[in-house]
Amino acid sequence: MAARHGDEDGPGSGSGPASHLTPPAPASAPVTESPSASESPSASAGSVSGGSVSGGSASEGSGTTITLDDIRGAQKTLSGVSRLTALEGSRYLSGLVGAPVHFKCENLQRTGSFKLRGGYVRIAGLGPEERAAGVVAASAGNHAQGVALAASLLGVRSTVFMPEGAPLPKIAATRDYGAEVRLYGQIVDETMRAAKEYAERTGAVFIHPFDHPDIITGQGTVGLEILEQCPEVRTVVVGIGGGGLAAGIAVAVKSLRPDVRVVGVQAEGAAAYPPSLAAGRPVTIDAPVTMADGIKVGRPGDVPFQIIENLVDEVRTVTEDELSSALLLCLERAKLVVEPAGASPVAALLSAPESFEGPVVAVLSGGNVDPLLMQRILRHGMAAAGRYLSLRLRLTDRPGALATLLGVLSTLDANVLDVSHVRTNPRLGLSEAEVELHLETKGPDHCEDVREALRGAGYTVMA
Repeated sequence: MAARHGDEDGPGSGSGPASHLTPPAPASAPVTESPSASESPSASAGSVSGGSVSGGSASEGSGTTITLDDIRGAQKTLSGVSRLTALEGSRYLSGLVGAPVHFKCENLQRTGSFKLRGGYVRIAGLGPEERAAGVVAASAGNHAQGVALAASLLGVRSTVFMPEGAPLPKIAATRDYGAEVRLYGQIVDETMRAAKEYAERTGAVFIHPFDHPDIITGQGTVGLEILEQCPEVRTVVVGIGGGGLAAGIAVAVKSLRPDVRVVGVQAEGAAAYPPSLAAGRPVTIDAPVTMADGIKVGRPGDVPFQIIENLVDEVRTVTEDELSSALLLCLERAKLVVEPAGASPVAALLSAPESFEGPVVAVLSGGNVDPLLMQRILRHGMAAAGRYLSLRLRLTDRPGALATLLGVLSTLDANVLDVSHVRTNPRLGLSEAEVELHLETKGPDHCEDVREALRGAGYTVMA
């Protein structure tokens, strides 16, 4: 299935218990922001009080306060630019949770993700000289497209650095939105360094994907929309990479509804927040690995970290199998194309549905998935859901034996995807043959029925 990459004319409006539990701090609780290695010792401290957040990093300028009024102002700035994306109910997940579950469909946002919101607010806040110098960003896809479109709408020149292995559809979409695309490095960290060096060399303004107050303010408009569209909400579940989206949503939601629980979700192989929250400061994890490239971030942002530490109630992790199953559910049950990062809240709901108080809103943050990756993920998701069965069995090596076996399978309503027939192997007897089968089934129970039926027909099932 072809993925949507931000078609502007398209429709608009873990693995178990929590890895880390962080209750909201009292209104007066001070929070010290942890400077990154590149910051000077004089980087300003930050604090969170209710829905007002102060702080900043040396790389992004002086301390800044993020308030509910700022997010409301961003909502006005985005009027006519971003879409009010749909809130769609999920009967299947509602049945599992025992309460209404809704999807906030940012995968149907312009450019295919929420990133346009923060990118537009950030660029719209630049002065005339800064706009004249142009902007530069680094991204594997979603942020790239968001910045490219935002800059084009505001008449600002944009340059976007992308990894050399970035999917061709994402590169093409970024160029179509008006950016000059430069391919550099194999991972986003290398691409990010190249973009920052370009900014220093040319004077272009570097647009960080998550570690800037304006970015967080723009993303916070998703939280306002959730409260407007589902005023009875009790839990909001959102994926976390660097933390910009979760931080913005947390400020908006907790300012108006401190009783609403905000749950963040990370991929198990790229979960930098649990150890960071345990340490009380952003820490770097080595070589994050996950199919969910939208949340594949090795270190939390300084600005979003202090917000998440104080306002997000819990951060969970999910496995790759759970991400695959969630993506498959979105496609099959909701008819929504969602990328793995966008499906992470659904994965958390599937892994422990009884632990969420409803009504629940799960934020589908993006839908920009490469078609080739989608094929692999769907196969993985079907295997994780017990929809694929691989097995080896032995049969007598005589004419018609394989045809007889396939006839048995046809009566079991199992679809043969692949078959390998081995007749010469040291482990086989003179009159034996071995067959390896890959079958599409209806689920775990059907898999077991197939195994038992084959054994009942006299076949030796090896795996």
